[in-house]
Amino acid sequence: MYENLFQPIQVGGVSIPNRIVRSAHGTLLTGEAAIAYHEARARGGVGMITLEATSVHRKAPSSVPLYSDDVLPYYRAISQRIHAHGTVLFQQIYHPGASYGARAEEAWSASAVPNYMQGVVPFAMTQAQIDEVVDAFAKAARRCRDGGLDGVDVHASSGYLLHEFLSPALNHRTDRYGGSLENRMRFLDEVLAAIRAEVNDADFVVGVRLPNEDQVPGGLGAEEVAEIAARLNDRVDYVSLHMGSYWRFHTLIAPTDDPLGVEMAANAKITPRVTKPTIVVGRINTLDHASSIVASGQADMVSMVRALLADPELVNKARRGEENRIRPCIGTNIGCVGQIMSGHPLSCVVNPAAARETILTFEAEDTVTTPKTILIVGGGPAGLEAARTAARRGHRVLLYEAGQRLGGQVAVAAAAPHRADVGAIVSFLIEEIESLPVEVHLNSPVDADVVAAIDPDEVIIATGTTPRYDGFQVSTPGAPVPGFDLPHVVNAWQLFGHGEPVKIRGPAVVYDDTGSYEAISACDALLKAGVHVTMVSRFEGIGASVPFPPVTVEASRERLMSSDFDFIGGHYLRAITSDAVEIGVLYTPRVRRLPAATVVVVSFNEPNRELVTTLNPGNRYGVHLAGDVQGRNGIMNAIHSGAALGRRL
Repeated sequence: MYENLFQPIQVGGVSIPNRIVRSAHGTLLTGEAAIAYHEARARGGVGMITLEATSVHRKAPSSVPLYSDDVLPYYRAISQRIHAHGTVLFQQIYHPGASYGARAEEAWSASAVPNYMQGVVPFAMTQAQIDEVVDAFAKAARRCRDGGLDGVDVHASSGYLLHEFLSPALNHRTDRYGGSLENRMRFLDEVLAAIRAEVNDADFVVGVRLPNEDQVPGGLGAEEVAEIAARLNDRVDYVSLHMGSYWRFHTLIAPTDDPLGVEMAANAKITPRVTKPTIVVGRINTLDHASSIVASGQADMVSMVRALLADPELVNKARRGEENRIRPCIGTNIGCVGQIMSGHPLSCVVNPAAARETILTFEAEDTVTTPKTILIVGGGPAGLEAARTAARRGHRVLLYEAGQRLGGQVAVAAAAPHRADVGAIVSFLIEEIESLPVEVHLNSPVDADVVAAIDPDEVIIATGTTPRYDGFQVSTPGAPVPGFDLPHVVNAWQLFGHGEPVKIRGPAVVYDDTGSYEAISACDALLKAGVHVTMVSRFEGIGASVPFPPVTVEASRERLMSSDFDFIGGHYLRAITSDAVEIGVLYTPRVRRLPAATVVVVSFNEPNRELVTTLNPGNRYGVHLAGDVQGRNGIMNAIHSGAALGRRL
């Protein structure tokens, strides 16, 4: 299958062995951790890897000192390791421009337009500064060549310096670098010419990344980018396209809210103008999708960044005809860019080994010498991951689930509008344990007597949580919300079909006590039913507890705000009546009254810890907790904690 993806392609002076590539993305990794992360994807068969955007200029430094010859030992080490697997290695080079303003002594840009996220007003670059940066790009490319890399990816997208010069919204100059398209391209033209002159090597690849649409109001649209790409065609070896900028951050890394292949409509206006090889990205999660893009001529190569983060063996598995064994990306952005933008190294919701390759193999590779009987209670993602991992290592695994199906809260979440993708991971895990000697028991609650009858060596309790029905909210933990037990007051699980069907009437109020996706999904479901919705949250923003909302929940916010929807932040529930909700700001006397015929309260669930209490302490079993029952909610913790137990026991 996918024979077209496994055909080599000539790009400049190098041959890329297949059409699945891995474009640049942030990791916050350095040294051996970074090398091991990239090498895992090379070992997995990806045709080309581009290292993350690295600054060429010492006044806006990156963690890798590309502005100095000190970088050469690192480059020689990583290029040797990557090339050993037949993978081509590029480095994305850039200057961050105004986006670096909060960390730099001086922020440089085309014009003094404040950066959207940081609010820093940059300096409009002088001619001397432009010349200095052009020279820095050239010397950086030479260091990449001398370090054994195969080429550079000149980053002129994502709202960084070269993009700021290209964009009519960000470039207000009146000199030879502003105004007309020819002038706005001048800086990039000079950079490309200087690189070619400095490197002077026909085999060294020089590519460019452009924004197919930059999503800056008044900025670059696909039609103008098509003209830019056409003018650059004879000066570069390939063109890589990527949507977005920090003005609309989530378009840079499209979440599950966006359709698969979200960038292809814009790309279609650009790639016909280019004769050099093209690379596209944007929610391309499967080999089938990638194959159709290449087969139809929409692009020559497909970058699958998050899919390769979730499963570094993606290419090799596809070659072996094991596409069903590929661990799927579910597109939440919580584990990858959400972690990075929160100041933590790269991670992945579904792959605990991602960016931890120095301490964890992708799969547990050891086989136990003394198999144990392991009882796992709960068939959500934590229990499924623990069962899969333990069984692969040779343990006897019994999985008991009290409900009629496996999947836990992920199955609930996947039933909500715009959240179907999250269900892919439990489908994968279920199929995996079906191929392993795991005894699965549905409709099977577990108590101490059941445990005693099984007499396991270890018990993993992954019983998750269930909604509370006592009117609890965090703002007033000592007293329930008056009116919580009225018949038109429900929780999100009931809204999504658990229990008696909910009769939805408008207007509706959703109270968000957790700052998670749950309240967003409740609003989506109510809006789909055709009623006006007001979300009231104790937080100041929608989805405030999700890591880095601009890239995780902002797409949801845009969708909600485009609907019959209002948001009120920083309030708590004072009372619920038969036809209204009374809200207020904590420690203040003012009361606001919102009409409400349907009220959905999204508060913290109750961990199902009855079995924990029964078995601990003083029992003869090893008892371990995984997932939400620990009190740390979320699918990332569920999968990671389940995998950790499956590897450790």
